[in-house]
Amino acid sequence: MEQLPTLDALLGKLAEIGASDLHLKVGSPPAYRIDGHLHFSELPKVNPEDTREWAETLMDDKTRAIFEEEGEADFGYGTASLGRFRVNVYRQRGSIALVVRAVVAGSKGFVELGLPEAVGRVCKQDRGLVIVTGSSGSGKTTSLNAMLDEINSTRRVSVVTLEDPIEMLHRDKMAIVSQREVGVDTGNFADGLRRILRQDPDVIMVSELRNAETIEAALYAAETGHLVLAAMYTKDAVETVTRLIEVFEPHRHHQMRLRFGQNIKAIVSQRLVSAADGSGRIPATEVLTETDRTFDYIMDPELTNRLEEVMSEGAYYGMKTFDQCLLQYFRDGVITFEEALNNASHPTDFRMAAQKTGLRTA
Repeated sequence: MEQLPTLDALLGKLAEIGASDLHLKVGSPPAYRIDGHLHFSELPKVNPEDTREWAETLMDDKTRAIFEEEGEADFGYGTASLGRFRVNVYRQRGSIALVVRAVVAGSKGFVELGLPEAVGRVCKQDRGLVIVTGSSGSGKTTSLNAMLDEINSTRRVSVVTLEDPIEMLHRDKMAIVSQREVGVDTGNFADGLRRILRQDPDVIMVSELRNAETIEAALYAAETGHLVLAAMYTKDAVETVTRLIEVFEPHRHHQMRLRFGQNIKAIVSQRLVSAADGSGRIPATEVLTETDRTFDYIMDPELTNRLEEVMSEGAYYGMKTFDQCLLQYFRDGVITFEEALNNASHPTDFRMAAQKTGLRTA
């Protein structure tokens, strides 16, 4: 019977084929995620002894105790030859499963990622809150780290990150970059943010705004003269602003609208779409930037859900909606009409706008 390769061999294959994740689950062969899609390898199925042995090999005593108590554990793993990986070990149907994600050393640039110029401009800000949003797997971590790399490459500042876990490694360039991992270097996001102000940061990066306590700590850091870059699992600017407000008690909503309206520099939301030439996926972005009109719409609960109007009419300030971005991609031949339509926020309106371009849509 054919034997499974060693775990290091499986991870070596992950790097070789350019996959982002390796899935090891009992009853299925090892699977790799490539360009957002899972592909099963042609290897034998994984059995319970395999996953148990791999988990035992990877976990230290502290992580093993967490796993035994909670049924899952997040931690890092790395070797000189393979690089660094993020590992999640969890239980499913009585057996152990693992998902291993490659941690990239450094980051791609704005041009390579296809991000708009407005994203580069916010990296020059001295203070305020910049939020990158999207669903899981939408590339927001990659974009956030591209922004961090831009700051690292062009500004003489101190950067401190709070991440869970660290997914990209940054070496000091013009800036000093201190990367702190929640659960390893600090207890949680909120405590780490409160203490981070004593570490002389100019720029703070938070890998996820999870709850009211963390959001308020990030907002306070922005108010006190720091540039804060953060990520949220929200689909667009409207949902992001709504979530930022509604996570707090109703009697605080007006106060929080004022604070966010005064401090938000940009909300960048993204979805990954397939390139027409089959070369992979690229980010379609929606951008909301700081203007007087943006402030007015955040302040007025009746207008907040119409922030898309502000973006659609704010090209001068670097703003655009998802549908405007998708239409431009279609015009340029970057994506197909079908791919654009499948990802449009308003498919019917998008179809009509696309037809007006004179390009073939059927």
